[in-house]
Amino acid sequence: MLANRAVDILSEHLALDLALIDVAKASSFTDYFVIATVQSPLQFNALTGYLEQAFQPEGHVLRRAEGTPESGWVLLDFFDIIVHLFTAEKREYYRLEELWGKLAPVVRFLG
Repeated sequence: MLANRAVDILSEHLALDLALIDVAKASSFTDYFVIATVQSPLQFNALTGYLEQAFQPEGHVLRRAEGTPESGWVLLDFFDIIVHLFTAEKREYYRLEELWGKLAPVVRFLG
């Protein structure tokens, strides 16, 4: 599953506090959210590149990217999954797990 691959890639490249939310029943625009905490602007860019490089050969192209490393939040839309990369501060501010966790179970990956 693409969402699990995203979790693996993010974990391999030292993203923190990974979470996977199956939003397929609650959303018409995607099936999964993958959420991770990122430690630096450089890591935002590197993770984006790693995900694109891994998914593109399989036909999973980046539909849209929003946010910037400087803003502390980047969204990567790969159609079936949306990857949210946050600094710790922005993740605490937006609290996506709490918002979507009311509609779908949140699976956390501790490392």
